[in-house]
Amino acid sequence: MLKIERLILIVLDSAGIGALPDAGDYGDCGTNTLGHIREKTPGFSLPNLYRFGLDILLGDPVHPTLGGYGRMAEKSCGKDTTVGHWEMMGCMLEKPFPVYPDGFPPELIAEFERKIGRKTIGNVKASGTEIIMKLGGEHLSTGFPIVYTSADSIFQIAAHEEVIPVEQLYEFCRIAREMLSGEHGVARVVARPFSGRQGSFQRTERRHDFSLEPFRKTALDHLLERGSTVHALGKINDIYAGKGISAHQHTSSNQDGMEKLLKCMNRVKKGLIFLNLVDFDMKYGHRRDVAGYYRALAEFDDFLPKLQAKLATTDCLILTADHGCDPTHTGTDHTREYVPIMSTGNHLRKNLDLGTRTSFADLGATTLQLFNVNPPDFPGHGFAGELIF
Repeated sequence: MLKIERLILIVLDSAGIGALPDAGDYGDCGTNTLGHIREKTPGFSLPNLYRFGLDILLGDPVHPTLGGYGRMAEKSCGKDTTVGHWEMMGCMLEKPFPVYPDGFPPELIAEFERKIGRKTIGNVKASGTEIIMKLGGEHLSTGFPIVYTSADSIFQIAAHEEVIPVEQLYEFCRIAREMLSGEHGVARVVARPFSGRQGSFQRTERRHDFSLEPFRKTALDHLLERGSTVHALGKINDIYAGKGISAHQHTSSNQDGMEKLLKCMNRVKKGLIFLNLVDFDMKYGHRRDVAGYYRALAEFDDFLPKLQAKLATTDCLILTADHGCDPTHTGTDHTREYVPIMSTGNHLRKNLDLGTRTSFADLGATTLQLFNVNPPDFPGHGFAGELIF
């Protein structure tokens, strides 16, 4: 049997492929991120992803596949980045993270203001781009940071880089992260620095997420304990609060993430390389930009041959997603969807139907199997034995 020495795992953030059976509980009946983008895009074509099995998953088989293809259902409660990524690596969430559609409790905001030594403005559920346009001028004149949330379990702090330096904004976030535990244990505290002038404010690339630590060992922890390495690219390190990570690099865009992945592959010949490509979600899904989302998919599709050319004999490549964010759906929230699971390798099985997996944790279980790590209590059912001859 072929021994896998390196796994490249790429999360196409929000690239869902159809509503889960319980999507109605989340207001997401009929959603299908990739399916609806295809329907709304004349000339839609992703030939390299089709060879990974995406055409089959979208109901229109055209090509034989380069490896395994299937879809995964989310078992945890929720539909956000943290929930999806945690479940992938075996940390299941039975109770949803708290959300604040009407803003955070006044007493919590008052305590936060006391700790940072200044007032805040906002404390509403809002789009990040809209809130800085609405309150950016007031922020410039008062110096008060903008606090807001979304449909996710998230406490966001926006500040102009010339008013509150980025390192000070990060410190405000650390203070909030320490406060937000127990019943107010939101999944993420996010620094949202911006620049520009009234009417032309723009968020900068120095966003930083301060996540809760996973409440149980993940597949990443198990890999490190057995001597493997985990190289995190993009926001992976933030999502797992640095737990189970050997080394990490942040990325400024999908393109930057793809370039850093190739460079990482030149240096790192063994272990797990774990990349999240966030532009699909952040720049296009939440902004309901069908055309932009498709352009980003096409850019990734064009990148795939370069990536495949760098795969060694003992490599495995897996593509997946963490939730949906259907740009044709109402509102700006994530959507509760199945996600694709597509794999390939130079000497792995082709045309392999992986079916519908009952949990994202099947991916974490597979990751561990590929590296011959088998903790007794890990959730999920791995499929490494199906991939390898």
